[in-house]
Amino acid sequence: MFHENTSADCLTTVTTSTEDGAFQTKGRNTRLLSPEEAERLAKDRVLVSDFKQLKLEKEAQKNWDLFYKRNSTNFFKDRHWTTREFQELKACREFADQKLTILEAGCGVGNCLFPLLEEDLNIFAYACDFSPRAVEYVKKNALYSTERCKVFQCDLTKDDLLENIPADSVDVVTLIFVLSAIHPDKMHLVLKNIYKILKPGKCVLFRDYGLYDHAMLRFKSGSKLGENFYVRQDGTRSYFFTTEFLSQLFRAEGYEEVVNEYVHRETVNRKEDLRVPRVFLQSKFQKPFRCTPEVPLCAG
Repeated sequence: MFHENTSADCLTTVTTSTEDGAFQTKGRNTRLLSPEEAERLAKDRVLVSDFKQLKLEKEAQKNWDLFYKRNSTNFFKDRHWTTREFQELKACREFADQKLTILEAGCGVGNCLFPLLEEDLNIFAYACDFSPRAVEYVKKNALYSTERCKVFQCDLTKDDLLENIPADSVDVVTLIFVLSAIHPDKMHLVLKNIYKILKPGKCVLFRDYGLYDHAMLRFKSGSKLGENFYVRQDGTRSYFFTTEFLSQLFRAEGYEEVVNEYVHRETVNRKEDLRVPRVFLQSKFQKPFRCTPEVPLCAG
């Protein structure tokens, strides 16, 4: 299971083996479309009406709440790959048993949160989600403990995180398959909100859908909301990122880019003998160290 891409603007490509025996490539190159895929995307120009788009924005929370009502805690697999691929969770410690404070922004029902808490006993986690129902599922989980985590409902585009988290107190923020569900015009508000609670010199770990991911190519005509932005049948929305767009988004809010690359994987459906190209964006952005009279030059 190997998916290789080459293009003239490819800067770096790193091939790694995953725990399930698959291979994936990482780099700055976008996925190359087949002629058929390119033609289909080019023809899909009709956008959802402004009236329906406003309705989707107004009902965004309701649609996600209904999603969790239908799927309970069974839809997403637990994300045990998080510590494997984001070694920052371990590497940012100054000593082995140092306590880390993290924020999982957009925690869903805890598929990333609880594996992290199980794997690392020296983590205290804040976690929040747009859906009140998802937050309730987290609190009902047998692994939930108020000594190790604080979970709360939050619209990251307008609810101030400082109401639940002290300023400059978090070592790592995870933003995993969250920003894609938010309207592109409001994404900067999420990053501005997170910036306030992140310690200087610490990072946001990002993973989300990349341009030309298989999920993007599956949308039928009439699902397009804007450039690289689509609506699913259940009313939830999904944006597909480029490295350029994401970099501009973070830099505009004062972050510094550390890593920003595509992850290309090939999912194989053995039963139907189908090879499905998946594209994700995996990135790390840092809140700069402050310059002070004592430290005239910012480190970083």
